[in-house]
Amino acid sequence: MSSFRYMSWAGLFGAVSLVIGCSGSAVPVKPPLPPSKTDLILLASTALCEHKIDFMRKYPATVHTAKGWGSGQELTIPTENSVSHGEEAYFFDEDSILVGALFTFPRGLDLKPYPVLRQTLSQLKPSVEFYLNVAQLETRTNMESSSLLETGDEKSTTQYLVTGLGENPVLLQASFTIDPYVRLFSPYRREFLDRLRNPAGGERGQEMERQGTEDKEQFSSLQQFARGQAAQLAYCGDRNYDIAADAYQKTIVSGFTNKVWLAEAHHKLGLAWEAKGRFDKAKTEMLQSLALRPNIPEVLNNLGTVQIKLGDKAAGLSLFEKAVVLRPNYALARYNLAEASEATNPKRALSEYETYLAIVEGIPEEADRIAHAKERVKVLKQ
Repeated sequence: MSSFRYMSWAGLFGAVSLVIGCSGSAVPVKPPLPPSKTDLILLASTALCEHKIDFMRKYPATVHTAKGWGSGQELTIPTENSVSHGEEAYFFDEDSILVGALFTFPRGLDLKPYPVLRQTLSQLKPSVEFYLNVAQLETRTNMESSSLLETGDEKSTTQYLVTGLGENPVLLQASFTIDPYVRLFSPYRREFLDRLRNPAGGERGQEMERQGTEDKEQFSSLQQFARGQAAQLAYCGDRNYDIAADAYQKTIVSGFTNKVWLAEAHHKLGLAWEAKGRFDKAKTEMLQSLALRPNIPEVLNNLGTVQIKLGDKAAGLSLFEKAVVLRPNYALARYNLAEASEATNPKRALSEYETYLAIVEGIPEEADRIAHAKERVKVLKQ
């Protein structure tokens, strides 16, 4: 019998989608996005996922300043030393990997010379619109209508904060990040808006009450959860389950007030332990997840896989059955249920394989499992 497959849960927490994938599969692909092409080169001499030691070779300590960023570090290049003519901030996680960057233009960057970016922005729907006063913004005297726009590719997200969206767009901030860290890099976060309102040594702009998002969850928990995601889903190189397990454990210790977040942290830690062959620990964490948030099909399916690997086939079979009862079109659980049933109930296995094939028909990502399921159907019909 081939090995059982597991997939983790992807959910929307607040305003951010957490991209959570499955072991052995590629990083999940986003839905089709508007064009992300630009002729404004901001990440000119570096790239996301670069190691800090390589970054430092290009930007020695005489060029930048450093300060803590949670468990990581922020390196800032002031406007007078930057190629972009804006303040450049680069954020490294505790493993010294560049996970995000923020470019701030307190005087505004006129986008007239950048027709490709203007065309891209014209095709994006603002995710946030608000009025913002920036004291140093050139040619502006009143509060300006500002818009936050988002685009990107399958692994990273770019966000632009602009005023005058339309005929004469002016760029105030741009952020770039690998997807697990998106929530921490929105230019609409209050601490980033404050960099516009009060640039170093500059006049302070007007603050609007409650303007800019502030997380209710601890920064350390969000940062470690994102670190675990990046390591587990290979956003920067190979999968690293040691880092993932470390990150999720730190997430749980620092804690979440939202039980959905906390349940998923236990779930993800369970997946990391499973990948490391620590099935007993994986079972414990997944049970913790279900205690916080019962009847989640993905967690039930993954716990079923762990139970099979621990030798408890009956428990695994029961969990797969519960997963498909809760979500009848859950293809992966159907597939696992079919494999688990073959030895003791071949008629049930045949039915589950056929149901699985009907659900996934025409899905390229399921090609390998489809081929195996078709082969088993032929055998079971004999």
